[in-house]
Amino acid sequence: MERVRDTAAMIAGMAPRLDPRTYRFVLVTPDAAPQLLGAAIATFREDEGVTAIVSAEAAAELDMEGPDFARITLMVHSDLEGVGLTAAVAMALAETGIACNMVAAFHHDHAFVPADRTQEALEVLKRLSEQVTPS
Repeated sequence: MERVRDTAAMIAGMAPRLDPRTYRFVLVTPDAAPQLLGAAIATFREDEGVTAIVSAEAAAELDMEGPDFARITLMVHSDLEGVGLTAAVAMALAETGIACNMVAAFHHDHAFVPADRTQEALEVLKRLSEQVTPS
């Protein structure tokens, strides 16, 4: 899979795909660490603590409350040094009042949006992709 760096090509080729599960961003506590870290699809260490992104189901089993998020994977293999994809996605979603938490991984970018706005977010991203012509 070839990495894409050109902004227009990344946006045009993002092909957003919905993950059927929902997720929660939770703070890893010492008592829940073994279960959370084993179930996490991502973690991030900050000065204040460790955040894990886990399925809403795993979080509920540990009585960890929080809003549910849908994960939309942008299927373009965006270059980690590519510029503009995150900004374009965040701006398009912001214009419709949809919160977006972006996570960049090696192969793809992932947009976490409020679960109750999933379909609307997908439509926004598909429209954005269709409006851009790769250079």
